[in-house]
Amino acid sequence: MAGRAGIFMIAGLAFFAAPGVSEVRASDTGPPGNGAPIWAECSGCHQIGPEATNAIGPNLNGIFGRKAAALDNFQYSKSLARAGRDGLIWTYETLDAYIANPRVFASGTRMSYPGLKDAAKRADLLAYLRDFSDKPRDIPEAEPTARRAMPELSADVRALAGDPEYGAYLASECLTCHQTSGADRGIPSITLWPTEDFVLAMHAYKQKLRPHPVMQMMAGRLSDGEIAALAAYFADLKE
Repeated sequence: MAGRAGIFMIAGLAFFAAPGVSEVRASDTGPPGNGAPIWAECSGCHQIGPEATNAIGPNLNGIFGRKAAALDNFQYSKSLARAGRDGLIWTYETLDAYIANPRVFASGTRMSYPGLKDAAKRADLLAYLRDFSDKPRDIPEAEPTARRAMPELSADVRALAGDPEYGAYLASECLTCHQTSGADRGIPSITLWPTEDFVLAMHAYKQKLRPHPVMQMMAGRLSDGEIAALAAYFADLKE
């Protein structure tokens, strides 16, 4: 299989991923070699294979079943380190969601890749990555308790136009932690965050797909309209 003999170091290309794309399953994947050309788009930052080391991004050997931000010799973004502390494990479903739209899955991630919207290409890439994990044939399609990693939203909810003035009224609780300047002091910035990303992230907390208990509680108190209003407020927030 391509990649066993060495490390790919080809400059990456990027594809924009529309939020809410479908997830992949192990049964959707083709031969692992199909993922090698797609891996070339990742290899400008990541390495994989027998001699892989950490580069701009962490090496991805043994990624399946690994806790997020678990390599001791790599400095992860605060958002991924926080997700790891909250219990995020890299499975087929969580990796698929992260590759589809990294910013929605982990706001504040340093990974500049905007996402891969083609589900078939993601499936091939995951098959390729799985071949570099221990006993790849024994890795299940998904853990029995695995849940969706992306929120399910109706077209009506996605189309809601939030009122930024109402969002300003609601935002006081958010601003006890988040900085209006956009500074990241242990808590990711949400200032000037695109509305669609904000809405998806908040509904992911509301549906308990993101694992932070405080944010789950706060998002659970908000209606769909209130989330849209907050998204509109923070998208245009001026310091």
